[in-house]
Amino acid sequence: MEQIDLKTLTLSVCDIAKRAGSFIRQERTRFHAERIERKHAHDYVSYVDKQSEQFIVAQLRDLLPQAGFITEEGSATHANEQYCWVIDPLDGTTNFIHQFPPYAISIALMKGQSIIVGVVYEICADECFWAWQGGGAWLNGKPIGVSRSAIEDALLCFQLPYNSDAYSPVAQSLIRQFYGRAASIRMMGSAAIALCYVAAGRLDGYAEKYLGPWDFMAGALIVSEAGGQCTDFAGTSRFPKGNSIVASNGNIHQELLEALSCYAV
Repeated sequence: MEQIDLKTLTLSVCDIAKRAGSFIRQERTRFHAERIERKHAHDYVSYVDKQSEQFIVAQLRDLLPQAGFITEEGSATHANEQYCWVIDPLDGTTNFIHQFPPYAISIALMKGQSIIVGVVYEICADECFWAWQGGGAWLNGKPIGVSRSAIEDALLCFQLPYNSDAYSPVAQSLIRQFYGRAASIRMMGSAAIALCYVAAGRLDGYAEKYLGPWDFMAGALIVSEAGGQCTDFAGTSRFPKGNSIVASNGNIHQELLEALSCYAV
């Protein structure tokens, strides 16, 4: 198989993400709430998610025909191909519905169990974050890196996933342990953007569970290439196979893991 030029491929994916983002931006101006579908309690999808995904899949299929797909809305499949795209066509759908930024497109490419390309396009701010394996992390063409903050100066992000019954004790524990100890706590409503903000040094740490792979694959590579650290709640590097992720600047990672030790299973 011909060797893939990861930099060229990544920049092509950025272009696809931006074009899909332009569609989402236009649709937001004429979006009708009655066209929202409820997948689960507090978990929504709309025609915008679905049409965005269909466009992205078609474009990526032309770009790398030998690759399979894992997509949030199920418009394409993976059959053990060597390469696999992992796509969230609109991460932060609830934010989008409420006209509340941020919301984003997230596209990752896996080779086996390794993430080799990650692109996240934040639609409202027109910010494209990207990374390829070994190529560093970038925002709109400029290199980015994680902060060096200690916990007392850290801005943390603890999200509230849809599985509220199971996650409520975790969220309450995290807030109890870090509110007043860290600089402050935020909630973004988008896993992909929370990860990119860690990579860019805007956030210092982030944790969340009950995610799909499309939520965090691209952002995790961007964090790693920016000099940060990503694990699951148990502190292992097997997060691509699970549903939890902890991302940080590295300095505060162990403190986050200690706070999550009771919830690592």
